Amino acid sequence: MTDVAARAGVSRALVSLVFRNQPGASQKTRDRVLRVADEIGYHPDTAARLLARGRSRTLGVMLTVHEPFQADLVEGIYPEAERLGYEVLLSANAPGRDEAKSIEALLSHRCGALILLGPSSDDADLDTLGSRTPTVSVGRRVPGARVDSVHSAEHKGVRQAMDHLVELGHRRIVHIDGGRQSGSAERRRAYRDAMRRHGLAEEIRVIPGAHDEGAGIEAGRLLLAERDRGLSLPTAVLAGNDRCAMGLLMTLARAGVDVPAEMSVVGYDDSHLSHMMPIGLTTVRQDAVLIAEYAVRFAVERLEGGEPEPREAVLDPKLVVRGTSGPPRSG
Repeated sequence: MTDVAARAGVSRALVSLVFRNQPGASQKTRDRVLRVADEIGYHPDTAARLLARGRSRTLGVMLTVHEPFQADLVEGIYPEAERLGYEVLLSANAPGRDEAKSIEALLSHRCGALILLGPSSDDADLDTLGSRTPTVSVGRRVPGARVDSVHSAEHKGVRQAMDHLVELGHRRIVHIDGGRQSGSAERRRAYRDAMRRHGLAEEIRVIPGAHDEGAGIEAGRLLLAERDRGLSLPTAVLAGNDRCAMGLLMTLARAGVDVPAEMSVVGYDDSHLSHMMPIGLTTVRQDAVLIAEYAVRFAVERLEGGEPEPREAVLDPKLVVRGTSGPPRSG
């Protein structure tokens, strides 16, 4: 910064004002300072500047690698954070790097607040984390914990999907659940409730799974193996999320099962990949941009001293009908 000031013929304090986008310098001076900085390759050390203020304006975001919907959320987080004058630091869960490590990495970088995308930590651990730093859980309710939460109304989304399938004429509808992952318990309960409401309690079947392609592949293999033993395939499957649905579709396609004539498939999320397949995926849409905006606002408002009590934003999902759902084949 001293080098920039010397070459631009201004004070170091004025250079600091320019890079912090504060008043006090004319447009001509700003342009000169920025041009000189570009010529000598100077970039301000944002982290050091924030720490020098004694208060970080950085939001730490924890995400999971290979999770398309979380990538959509991150795309929504950046512009809202920038609009409010905050920066974003990402930390990812990956094989060999669990959630606890991802969170501690964000804390070690002095992030002012944390936004956790699909956290799987125990409620007690999240409560403890919320007492240490402002924290927002995205995609999961944490009742009683000192964290804010933003998620879609899972029961409404599943109800829309199930009503759609029943109206098409389906009765043998299977659910592949997401295990302990975010939203799974709510979606599982909503599936069971919907089957009972439609008088299909005897047809309820939940296949244990996860929110990834592997779970869909394994569920598909299980159903195909049952068919080979003389059992009928279900006419429809509600997958725990889009990734699970895609794994199922891959297995069905390789086995020559006609989707949707022999089996309809419905996902959940409406991630950006759901409409990039040869057959567009029928799925329940969660508004990633709106969810991201709420999460950022909750984090910033808590950082800036407002809303002492934990808050919860519940957003309405919407069924998006594409090519993987249709009436069951007669006969």
